[in-house]
Amino acid sequence: MTTRLIDESLFESREDREHDDQRPRRLVGARCSACTTVVFPRQDSCPRCADGTMSAHVLPVSGRVWSWTLQAFPPKPPYRPPAGGHRPYHLGYVDLGEVLVEARLAVPREEIRIGLPVRLTTVTAYEDEDGTEVVTFAFGPERDEER
Repeated sequence: MTTRLIDESLFESREDREHDDQRPRRLVGARCSACTTVVFPRQDSCPRCADGTMSAHVLPVSGRVWSWTLQAFPPKPPYRPPAGGHRPYHLGYVDLGEVLVEARLAVPREEIRIGLPVRLTTVTAYEDEDGTEVVTFAFGPERDEER
């Protein structure tokens, strides 16, 4: 089965990566040159000031759950349910130090808690008509061996 990212602009480009193609791609936000505000996803203007220019800023792969909930009903479009219909999933804000990122949480319910150390991963968002698996970013538990 082939896979593709749900949105290439959310991740570092292949050209920006070091020579290690085995390393998972990282999320890319933007940083303001004037006030150093970091945002995700990228945007062209700073939400805090009007003085700086926004440039690409690679985000950390590890953070902590800041808040979370269960997405029990299908979100509004452009959400596309997986084959078989919507299945509830955990959603939360992950504190990456400079920015809070809203993301799916690939964490079993019994493990989720505020402050839980998590690490960037991907999960299947849906499958295209041609059978391509479309993946999106998520955060899963950070195990001791990953640190």
